[in-house]
Amino acid sequence: MIQTGTTPRGVTGEQAASRWVRAMFGRVAARYDLLNHVLSFNLDKRWRSRAVERIAPVLARPGAAVLDLCCGTGDVLLEMQRRRGEASIFGSDFCHPMLAEAARKARAGRFANPLFEADALVLPLRDNSLDLITCAFGFRNLANYQEGLREILRVLKPGGGAAILEFSQPTNRAFGALYGVFSTRVLPWVGGMVSGSREDYSYLPESIRKFPGAEDLASAMRHAGFSRVEFERMTGGAVALHLGWK
Repeated sequence: MIQTGTTPRGVTGEQAASRWVRAMFGRVAARYDLLNHVLSFNLDKRWRSRAVERIAPVLARPGAAVLDLCCGTGDVLLEMQRRRGEASIFGSDFCHPMLAEAARKARAGRFANPLFEADALVLPLRDNSLDLITCAFGFRNLANYQEGLREILRVLKPGGGAAILEFSQPTNRAFGALYGVFSTRVLPWVGGMVSGSREDYSYLPESIRKFPGAEDLASAMRHAGFSRVEFERMTGGAVALHLGWK
């Protein structure tokens, strides 16, 4: 069974974990995109593009309602808006500075910015109201993973889908060892130098290390009630895209 939720070092309880994560992302929001691109060698753009490619048929449906959950600075949201057909696409996050960055990027690209601030565990949405929910690199930061999956399932229409793009555990031992050194030593140092907060960029690789592998997340999705669950590994298993349907 998948672990309960994110566990920042020295923090106890779901509410405290949620407050810590919100504050942490608020501190790094201004330089978050730069660090993502630098620390992933720009592979993060490819990962997001692949995720949007997989859910493109839903974006093409007339009248489809789509939510990018934990949208952060809006990269997946804007990518979906570039490719959308007739779908209505929204973004939500519980960190206001991240949403402000997403709104700024939407204005710069002359995209609509239908954004709202909300906790992923308590969405202000009706049951059975969405055709698709995406969540890119935000799910592992939830204070309760099973509650997050159940909330996603609640607001999806019957036949609706969820696409969760998240860091995972490399399947190759040699690559996994190299990835471990990079994430525990290089990432906190570079991230801390650029962002000014080594503590924050120590949490991020630690959250990746603690997060269950692709098989475990797929099992948790099935346990929550999703059907036709599948996943696709990328970059030697360092990232996985999970798809599930209601």
